[in-house]
Amino acid sequence: MEDARFPWNNREGLLYGGIIAGITAHLMALFNMSRSIGDFRPEYIIQVIPTYVVVWVVVMLLMTFVVGRIADWFIGRYVDPSDSANVRILANIVVCVTFMSMIMSAIGPIVGTAVEGHLSLEQTYRWIYNWPYNFCTAFWIEMVLAQPAARLVMRMMHTRALGRTCDGGAADE
Repeated sequence: MEDARFPWNNREGLLYGGIIAGITAHLMALFNMSRSIGDFRPEYIIQVIPTYVVVWVVVMLLMTFVVGRIADWFIGRYVDPSDSANVRILANIVVCVTFMSMIMSAIGPIVGTAVEGHLSLEQTYRWIYNWPYNFCTAFWIEMVLAQPAARLVMRMMHTRALGRTCDGGAADE
């Protein structure tokens, strides 16, 4: 039996990744907007939505075609198959957050200001200063919020699906 906390197929993998990217992209967009302005106001939660949608798409594409493949390679090479699921989760988070925060610290400001209608490269030039902040923030968002939320959704979906299957074949509903 596969672990109920993780996706069992590509459709579930897309949902799992979408949840993680959705939570992380929104909170990181808020964090970076607040950091660049110098304060936080509740209305930023609404103001960041157009940027968030574009960033979410960029993050999903990067995870699917670049960062996810790097993480899979790293885990295959450095994590032993007998290691626990928690070791694999932590390794995945470290690799994904490292590469994603490096890439998004460079292109995130470009995407964000372009969506707002005034392209600015100022924050991109400050990559060396922004990346450590982004890495640390994204790491804890992934560890405390995004990954646990995605695993909870998977566990709930699988428990429901297994419950239906055990109830006499009602899984095909």
